[in-house]
Amino acid sequence: MTIISLNAVGVTLGEPLFSDLRLTISKADRIGLIAANGRGKSTLLACLAGELDQTSGEITRARGLRVGHVRQDIPPEATAVSLYDWVLAALPADQAEYESWRVDVALDELQVPYALQRKPMGELSGGWQRTAMLAAVWVSAPDLLLLDEPTNHLDLNRISLLEGWLAALPRKVPVVITSHDRAFLDATTNRTLFLRPENSRVFQLPFTAARAALDEADAADERRQINDLNKAQQLRRQAAKLKNVGVNSGSDLLLTKTKQLTERADRIEAAARPAHREQSAGDIRLANSGTHAKALITLDEVDVETPDGRRLFRTGRKWIARGDRIVLLGANGTGKTQLIRMIERALAGADGKVKCAPSVVPACADQHLSQLIGAETPLGMVTTGFDIGDQRARAVLAGAGINIQMQDTPIDALSGGQKARLAFLALRLKNPNFYLLDEPTNHLDIEGQEALEAELIAHGASCLLVSHDRSFLRNVGNRFWWIRGQKLEEVDSPEEFLRLEMEAR
Repeated sequence: MTIISLNAVGVTLGEPLFSDLRLTISKADRIGLIAANGRGKSTLLACLAGELDQTSGEITRARGLRVGHVRQDIPPEATAVSLYDWVLAALPADQAEYESWRVDVALDELQVPYALQRKPMGELSGGWQRTAMLAAVWVSAPDLLLLDEPTNHLDLNRISLLEGWLAALPRKVPVVITSHDRAFLDATTNRTLFLRPENSRVFQLPFTAARAALDEADAADERRQINDLNKAQQLRRQAAKLKNVGVNSGSDLLLTKTKQLTERADRIEAAARPAHREQSAGDIRLANSGTHAKALITLDEVDVETPDGRRLFRTGRKWIARGDRIVLLGANGTGKTQLIRMIERALAGADGKVKCAPSVVPACADQHLSQLIGAETPLGMVTTGFDIGDQRARAVLAGAGINIQMQDTPIDALSGGQKARLAFLALRLKNPNFYLLDEPTNHLDIEGQEALEAELIAHGASCLLVSHDRSFLRNVGNRFWWIRGQKLEEVDSPEEFLRLEMEAR
C-alpha cells in the first residue's frame, strides 16, 4: 500500500538540489537516501514531512498520515529539559497526563538507562541526545519514520542496538534513512534512492548492491550517449557530402535529403541523454613526505592513564613502522582517545613516555575538528598557517570545496562536510609522514570517506586511527591493535572485536 507518492518533485535553493523526482513509499519499505553533503537529503526529508514546500511537482500523502521526523541536531530549548520530560512533551497534553507509560515503553525499547532519563539533555553525549530525539518521535506512533543521520555520535554497540530496533519495527511502518555509514545502510535498508539534481535513481537493493547497479547504469548511459553522438556526427558527414553534390549538380532532391539528414542529426543530439557527472563536494587529498626511519613511534611498556592518574591499560612493546595503517580497537572508555592524546603530546615534545623518531612530521585530527578556530576564516587559516600566498590559497581552498564566497567567512559558518574537508586540507599542507586520526570519517559523506580511504592507501601513509565506521576501518587497516583486559594486543583482524561489540546489547 502506497502512503506517499512523489510526482516530478523538485527543489531549487539557489541551484537545483533535485528535480523530476518520482518515488512511491509503501509499507515495508526501508529506503536509504544517498547524496553528497549539501545535496538535498535533509531538504527532501523536510518535504516528505510536510515542513517544506517543494519548488515543483506534487506530493500526495495518505489521509491522516502521521510522519515522524528525527532531525540531526536537538533544538536549543531542549538542552535544559530532562531526557524523560523531552520525550513526554512529544505526546499531546491529554495523552501525556494519562498515558505516560508510552514514554517508559519507548525508552525501554531503546535501552536508555534510568539514570540518564532524569538528566538534562544538554549534559548528555551526542549519542544519547539522538536516542532521545528518536524516542520523542517514536512515542507518538508515526505511520512513517524519517531518520536524518541516525548513527551520528553512536558507538558500535548503540549502532547495533539501533539496527536491531529497526529490524523489530512493525513492517507496516516504512522508514527513510539518510546515513554515511555504509555497513548500517546495508543492514537496515531494502531500497536505495540516489538523489541527484537530475535523473535520481531508485534500486530495489540495499546500498552496496545498489551502488554497483548505479555504476553499471551510469556506464550504460555514457555508452549510449557516445553512440548517439557518433551516429549524429555520421549523419552530418553524409549531409555535408550530399550538399556538395546537390549544389554542384543543382539537384533539389539531394538538397532536400541533406536537410532531412541534418534535422535527424539535430533530433538525435537533442535527445542524447547526458551521462551523469557527480559534482564533487570537494577534494580530499593527503601527502606523504616519507622518512628513512623504520620505527616512527615506539611504545615500550607504557601505562595509559586517565587524566586523574588511573591506569587504563599497558601497551606492551609496540612499534608503528613506515606504511603501517593501524586501527585502534576498543570499547568506549577503554582508553583509545587517551593513547591518541599521549602520542600527540609526545610528537609535540610534551611527553617522554612515548618515543618518536626525529624525522616524524605529524598531522593530527580529532573527531571534533578542534584544530579549526571557528572565528578564523578559511583563507586566513591557510595563509597564516602555511607558507602560501593568497592566490594559491584560494585555489587550494576551492579544490577542497570551499568556494570563493565562503573563503572570507568565519569557519563556524561552514557545514560539517566543509569543515572536515578544510581540516584535511590543513593536514596535507603540513606535508606530513605520519597521521594521527580520531574518528576521521565524522562529518564526511560517502564520497569523502571513499576518497580518504583511497588517499591513505595510495600514498602508503603511516597512521594510527580510531573509527566506529566498520566499512572504513576494514578497508583502510593493515594492522589492528585491540585494547582488551587492560592490555594492548595486536590481532590479525577486527572481526572478533566487531562481533563482540555488535552483540553486546
